[in-house]
Amino acid sequence: MFNIVLFNPQIPPNTGNIGRLCVNAGAKLHIVKPIGFDISQKAVKRAGLDYWDKLDLKVWESVEEFLKNVDTNRCFFATTKTKTPYFEKKYKKGDYFIFGSETKGIDEKILNQYKENNITIPMTNEGRSLNLAVSCGIILYEAIRQNFKDFSW
Repeated sequence: MFNIVLFNPQIPPNTGNIGRLCVNAGAKLHIVKPIGFDISQKAVKRAGLDYWDKLDLKVWESVEEFLKNVDTNRCFFATTKTKTPYFEKKYKKGDYFIFGSETKGIDEKILNQYKENNITIPMTNEGRSLNLAVSCGIILYEAIRQNFKDFSW
């Protein structure tokens, strides 16, 4: 129903947990290279438990390839560099929720190019960001909440 997209993921357990989230939520996971680890690595499979083989996974060679092949009007870019809360947007089936690497986030050129579709998770000033897997879950389940009547379990 929805798509989670990871640009340049760096931490295997995060990607494994996001994979498990996608399986349980009926979402497709898109991983965009470069990847900071081998996605067949034990750590990813361990974090994904027995879900990894059930994952609907697409690996893209580059950010450019990904952006050329999807409807960018339905892409939402998660960042701490905007004031627009994720819950103020209206989501529909097929939307893409894009997350940057754990260390760098999404490139500012991309954020500026798609500024109207930048979203954030409100936080206090005490921390700089949330865990990537937690952030994916928060935004994905808001989209499911908004479309629950259309969601088939």
